[in-house]
Amino acid sequence: MAKSTTLDSYTKILEEFKNKIYKPIYLLSGEEHYYIDKLSDYLADNVLSATEKDFNLTIVYGRDVTIADVINTARRFPMMSNYQVVIVKEAQNIKNLSDLEIYLKAPQPSTILVICNKLKPDGKSSSAKLTKLIGLVKQKGVYFESKKLYDYQVADWIVQYLKPKGIKIDIMAANLLNEYLGTDLSKISHELEKLIITLPAGSNQITTKSIEQNIGISKDFNRFELTKALGEKNVLKANRIADYFAHNPNANPLILTIAAIHQYFLKVFKLHFIKDKTRENLARELGVNPFFVGEYQSAARKYNPKKCVEIFELLRDYDMRSKGMNNGSTDHGELLKELIFKIIH
Repeated sequence: MAKSTTLDSYTKILEEFKNKIYKPIYLLSGEEHYYIDKLSDYLADNVLSATEKDFNLTIVYGRDVTIADVINTARRFPMMSNYQVVIVKEAQNIKNLSDLEIYLKAPQPSTILVICNKLKPDGKSSSAKLTKLIGLVKQKGVYFESKKLYDYQVADWIVQYLKPKGIKIDIMAANLLNEYLGTDLSKISHELEKLIITLPAGSNQITTKSIEQNIGISKDFNRFELTKALGEKNVLKANRIADYFAHNPNANPLILTIAAIHQYFLKVFKLHFIKDKTRENLARELGVNPFFVGEYQSAARKYNPKKCVEIFELLRDYDMRSKGMNNGSTDHGELLKELIFKIIH
């Protein structure tokens, strides 16, 4: 049986909400804040009528309350309503959140208590402290773990986000958005909604051209195209992109470009040592969409492991120079061109 993903769990919970199936406690916890906000906002907007919200909707922030405040509020009865909704945002700022165990021994059935526990990237240690609480939540209500997507999963997420809206996007356009917006799903969804609004009447396809026109990301001159040019040893294309970056330094800082090149060649280096060279396995091991496996295979034929190690040393040197160490007065545009020359030759 396939392992349930964050999106699967989110979809299941949202479907229950739409069918008015509510539990007394929801612990929404994890590094990906997008799903936590979407679920808590849905409950805030849809469980109660406009008049019921005046007396039965309570939204507080962890920094402003104690766990005793939360428990006392949750134990109240609703006024002229079947439910009261209590939402605790930024619950990670509450001291002794695990003390909520006291309330969970006998939760108020007419209360829908929503705990939004937003973790930072190192949040595993924080969630580990809540093991007993999580166990109780699972018995009495719903525990939702909102995991951050890996970089290679974002393009597929974009496709799935647009599908119910009847909008299509090709994998190159999705990857371009991923390259420049990272893994922040809130930011990505915001930009996707902007793109949907700007689609011409009768069109249901987001392309690299529409992204370039409406978001300001160049479809030809970006870090994704630069690493691809390096992999192909396409000197002319790589230098054209370097020129573009030099004239648009704020949108293309050298430090991020070096990081992107490092990630690319790390995958090329790793590919040499993967025994199972099937497309599916390479995609899984490298953490890329299967569509791009051929590109890395081609680059690996041009860059052997020894050359990859030399490139890592170059990148370390140019990263330091980009930060002003041993650099003199060379600007970032010239540094990038130097780096490109040394990588390809």
